Amino acid sequence: MAGGAAMPEWGTVPPGGDAVEHLAAAWQQLRAPVVVPLLRLSVAVCLAMSVMLFAEKVYMAAVLLAVRLLGRRPERRYRWEPMRDDGDDLESAGGSAAYPMVLVQIPMYNEREVYHLSIGAACGLSWPSDRIIVQVLDDSTDPVVKELVQAECQRWASKGVNIKYEVRDSRRGYKAGALREGMKRAYVRGCDLVAIFDADFQPDPDFLCRAVPFLLHNPELALVQARWKFVNSDECLMTRMQEMSLDYHFTVEQEVGSSTYAFFGFNGTAGVWRISALNEAGGWKDRTTVEDMDLAVRASLKGWKFVFLGDLMVKNELPSTLMAYRYQQHRWSCGPANLFRKMLMEIVRNKKVTLWKKIHVIYNFFIVRKIIAHIVTFVFYCIVIPATVLVPEVEIPKWGSVYIPIIITLLNAIGTPRSVHLVIFWILFENVMSLHRTKATFIGLLEAGRVNEWVVTEKLGDALKMKMAGKAYKKLRMKIGDRLHVLELGVGAYLFFCGCYDLAFGNNHYFLFLFLQSIAFFVVGLGYIGTFVP
Repeated sequence: MAGGAAMPEWGTVPPGGDAVEHLAAAWQQLRAPVVVPLLRLSVAVCLAMSVMLFAEKVYMAAVLLAVRLLGRRPERRYRWEPMRDDGDDLESAGGSAAYPMVLVQIPMYNEREVYHLSIGAACGLSWPSDRIIVQVLDDSTDPVVKELVQAECQRWASKGVNIKYEVRDSRRGYKAGALREGMKRAYVRGCDLVAIFDADFQPDPDFLCRAVPFLLHNPELALVQARWKFVNSDECLMTRMQEMSLDYHFTVEQEVGSSTYAFFGFNGTAGVWRISALNEAGGWKDRTTVEDMDLAVRASLKGWKFVFLGDLMVKNELPSTLMAYRYQQHRWSCGPANLFRKMLMEIVRNKKVTLWKKIHVIYNFFIVRKIIAHIVTFVFYCIVIPATVLVPEVEIPKWGSVYIPIIITLLNAIGTPRSVHLVIFWILFENVMSLHRTKATFIGLLEAGRVNEWVVTEKLGDALKMKMAGKAYKKLRMKIGDRLHVLELGVGAYLFFCGCYDLAFGNNHYFLFLFLQSIAFFVVGLGYIGTFVP
């Protein structure tokens, strides 16, 4: 501009220290009228969500304690009688007539390392051979894997097992589509019950003998759900953390749901359904990535009840690579939020269940456990609390920042007593994973881009793990670029900056938590967690 030097406009970068002064001035102008009120509102909302989550955790702990003290085991709440005496012959014509016809479904997709585990375990179930059908639903796209699975089925068929190998033209509907197609086969019409096992699940031979009597003697029951037992929980620190979270889900959440409202979300595997209840609920639907939970909610709205058997365990494998775990958590977080969006009004308008059961499903099951639990963990502990370090005008009461989180953590730790010494690592890891769970929850609620993304959880199996024990690990140490995760690194940098600021200018000692949490984000962001495979 003629006539002398022009002053820099907003949006340009002034020379030297003027840029810093310009930013500082802008921050001071926005701080009081905009930042402080917004942050105070965020704190208030997060504190309210924390109280809701705290109340839910305390409620479940109290119910669980009452159930244990009163000895309210499933065998006492429902009629249960053994299927046979020890001297009975399972194969005798007279003996097998009293046994319901059971279909065992095993959906799989390119399960090279573990396909034989579930097929072998299902074919080894103690049940009259004329009263059971094993149905392998193979959606594999790898022709080599398809040949292996088919050969395994033929091998068991040659031993006299009634096993069916089923394939489809496309993977439409993914797992739900495969299960739905499997139920359409003519030989299924004579079946009374269906047991479902994912490709890495290995039920013990007595699984049906322990589960089926509940359905046989209690016509109001639609589902018997077994607990998962993890064969690789000690493989690495990440699998130990998963074990702690899932043990709480089974030991507390499902036990409480089963004991009070006879409702909980079906886990998609290691369960036995009454086929008439499954059909009455509308069968399998693929409108979300949690087809199992979808079916459970619809069956519950029809008045059916569920029972959880905590002492009936089925062996399976935890995802041991970070990428597999992230995909699984995206599906498990996005799906419930999307299902809530789709079914809220259907639940409200339902006339077959009591008002209290509707409140339990909407508030306890969906809002608190599937939405608030994810959002408050990330937004409050990884965004809002660190932000208050930079804006000291906004204070968080100690009961919200210290006492409630500690009590919630201790209540979560009761699920896995053997890992209580790892509780600090578990907190830090769960906070990191809450980043992806929160993102997935909003994707589900808003029905955004990746809402129906389905990636099968990778299983390694024992054979691949032994093969990868040496050479491959060393090769992969050089490929750090393949392990970088930008979101985690960005949040880690934010937490580290807030920690440094608090150490220099603050007085609330949040830096102790902020530095530890930032390290956890950096570790995951650099991919140094879980098992590395090519």
